[in-house]
Amino acid sequence: MRIQDKFDLKGRAAVITGGGGLLGAEFCKALAEAGASVAVVDINSAAGSRVSGELLQEGYRAKALTCDIRDASSVAEAVNAILADFGRIDILVNSAALDPKFDAAALETGIAPGSFEDYPLEQWNAALQVNLTGTFLMTQACVKPMLEQGGRGSIVNICSTYGLKGPDQRLYVKDGKRVAFKPVYYTVTKAGILGFTKYLAAYYAGTEIRVNALTPGGVFNDHEESFVRNYSARTILGRMARVDEMSGGLLFLASDASSYMTGANLVVDGGWTAW
Repeated sequence: MRIQDKFDLKGRAAVITGGGGLLGAEFCKALAEAGASVAVVDINSAAGSRVSGELLQEGYRAKALTCDIRDASSVAEAVNAILADFGRIDILVNSAALDPKFDAAALETGIAPGSFEDYPLEQWNAALQVNLTGTFLMTQACVKPMLEQGGRGSIVNICSTYGLKGPDQRLYVKDGKRVAFKPVYYTVTKAGILGFTKYLAAYYAGTEIRVNALTPGGVFNDHEESFVRNYSARTILGRMARVDEMSGGLLFLASDASSYMTGANLVVDGGWTAW
């Protein structure tokens, strides 16, 4: 098989949660360009429809589904709709997550301080519901048709460098003053995603269902200048990632190009975790 053929997703159906988000939209585009039918799953119906509409205009097969991944019945309804339209599920990308930002929009609305000592229990619980329980529910629903299709599929869970290391809270200092903290739930839930990945990879031993993680570094999205400067100084490449720089890794894990990988974590972070 030619190396190009290993990346070909023609005839396969992919489900991307958080498909209307910054990275989720790029993931949808990458998989569609590789030939997959793409289900854009997002709680924000407008965002999901926008991404799906753009793909359809470009001649790709896509479907937008509004889904609350915290709700088992909402997940089941979305998966049933995908199966009714595409007839199968071959790829699942768990990209949906709560992730507080330090960009211009956040500065305008006010960034929650996020200090551990006073962190609200309701916000902790809300993050666990989306970042962990939602991933659990969507994976549970999508893996069943994979098993029925002969036990073959690729599941990619989106982690974070903050799931590998504790956040460098110095990034959230501007002009010598503390602006915010990256909250506790983010590291905890992203570390949990890695544990979930390894558990499932081992659980599906004996099948061709592969489960891997993709760990992106910081992706530029109109971030505040001092944050960009602080972040870039921590990376070997000296900058934040462009929004399209995670798509190659995602396609690699989703396709047969990574056919001998499972239980692994692909880190694409500009060298952030190398020093």
